[in-house]
Amino acid sequence: MSVDIRLAKSRVVGLDVYHGDDPGNIVTPGDVITADTGFMRGHGTYMSEDCLHSSVAGMVERVNKLVSVRPLKTRYNGEIGDVVIGRIIEVSQKKWRVETHSRMDSILMLSSVNLPGGELRRRSEEDEKMMRNYLKEGDLISAEVQNVMSDGCLSLHTRSLKYGKLGQGTLVKVSPSLVLRRKTHFHNLPVGASIILGNNGYIWICPTEHVEAGETGGYETNLQPVSRSEREAIARLRNCVLALADQNVLLFDTSILYTFEASQKYAVKDILKPEVILEVVDLVQQRLELEGS
Repeated sequence: MSVDIRLAKSRVVGLDVYHGDDPGNIVTPGDVITADTGFMRGHGTYMSEDCLHSSVAGMVERVNKLVSVRPLKTRYNGEIGDVVIGRIIEVSQKKWRVETHSRMDSILMLSSVNLPGGELRRRSEEDEKMMRNYLKEGDLISAEVQNVMSDGCLSLHTRSLKYGKLGQGTLVKVSPSLVLRRKTHFHNLPVGASIILGNNGYIWICPTEHVEAGETGGYETNLQPVSRSEREAIARLRNCVLALADQNVLLFDTSILYTFEASQKYAVKDILKPEVILEVVDLVQQRLELEGS
């Protein structure tokens, strides 16, 4: 097996080109945002010498008179309706604790999941005893944020059949700020693979399922062998996501699909080479700008 070894001095330096929002909206800790006293102080800001300063590095956001700074790198701050991917870390009484890259562990209540077969009834003591048969420690799940507690803890639910236990695939972790909020985060890409873009920065790539969850309630996983072409598509998508994240490009279905197409002339293992990342991502950014995405 060939190994690519490089000297530190021969590393490729990123292109000094900024794509995206107005660079004037980017601030670092201590920067003066405004001297106008008519603005209200929001998250990530503080007042000093009658000026509004930034307390974190990030993007300035203005909503009417409220000024806040959204950090570029942060833990996930959940909002109701967000799609998240998490890992079960504990089975408790009538609930599961889920790790979702948030400041606190999230909670999935027994009453917030589909029963096997999609039955609609009150949860019984027998259901509580069977909890570990539904979901156990280490299982990956997709879910939706149902509520945000006063202390910041997230309450999840998997009542829709599109949510539930995840089977065969690969998990990619990126910064939550890179995942673009859209109406849908479940995408069947025309490359033989599906992708779930979690708002919490966890991205799940798996073979496209041709059979719906149906009567299983989202608890049974398909363990059939995955073909070589599907595995290669999943591996290429994974490297494309990491390449976009390396260059701080927003992740959504179009940007990932364009990166997949632009990387076709390279082997999967070569996509994460620094010079290839720069070339492929620059082509994607130009294409996105031309189409106004």
